[in-house]
Amino acid sequence: MLTILNYAQALVYTLMDLMPTKYQQKSLRALLGLFLEATGQSLPPHSQTVSASAISRFLNHYQWSVRAVIRVVRTEIIRQVKAERGVGRRPILTVTLDMTTLEKIGKFSGLGKLIGVYNGKRGLHLLVLYILVGRSRVPWGFRVYRGKGELAPIKLGQRLLKTLPKTLTAHYEIRVLGDSAFGSIEMLKWIKKQPRTSGIFGMRSDRRLADARQVNQGLQRGQQVVLQGLNFPVTLSWYWLKRDDGSLEKRFVISTKPLSAVYITRLGRRRWQIEGFFKTVKHRFGLHRFGQSTLVGVYHS
Repeated sequence: MLTILNYAQALVYTLMDLMPTKYQQKSLRALLGLFLEATGQSLPPHSQTVSASAISRFLNHYQWSVRAVIRVVRTEIIRQVKAERGVGRRPILTVTLDMTTLEKIGKFSGLGKLIGVYNGKRGLHLLVLYILVGRSRVPWGFRVYRGKGELAPIKLGQRLLKTLPKTLTAHYEIRVLGDSAFGSIEMLKWIKKQPRTSGIFGMRSDRRLADARQVNQGLQRGQQVVLQGLNFPVTLSWYWLKRDDGSLEKRFVISTKPLSAVYITRLGRRRWQIEGFFKTVKHRFGLHRFGQSTLVGVYHS
């Protein structure tokens, strides 16, 4: 019986074969070794097999194909997701949309508009699509938010959702999770139009209903409500989130599909699982300290 280690080894060998030269294969092997140790010491200077400058050239200058690497990794992701599929009714594929910032200080002239300020943080702003199905928790794709005047996070999120292949969308019900930033009228209408797709999003407590009330004014869990700007009802629920200081904050959440309040609450909480992924890739894999100064370097990272 194949184990996750067997799959990982096969994937590594496939990725190695994509590298044009033996020198690039060696650099990739060194990088993967640093990442798989997951000690937070994954920066090039910690490599024991190749120099930091060699890894820098591999990331910033060599023209190996990012698309080819993504295709191989996504093929393996699809295989793993399908392996989790059970029998009976149509299974659910849960995907989470969320933003994270790789904060940067200093000048990055080679990155142009990729470095900017968003929500008070300066750096590289990534919108990530994260898949949760069975025991699988994997990042599927990302887009870089380039700031005001460029594509908004809502549009980027829609484009990311469109990258899910028909081999998944034809066999799974897609359930999209997101915070209040993605619970806009535009996004809710778009989700409603997608086949076999529903959405569960956070809502601000002062969000207005069609009758001018706010979602925090005397409503019941599981109640069907109509938000201002919508022509269809959504189901409202809420849960209590424990903050770092120990206090409790009431968080509202809505579903475009009629579901029980308990189920909506449970799924609303699942959105926070992506935060664990962000912490892992930043602090155990060193993504928050990447030093690439070219566009190709960013995407290679």
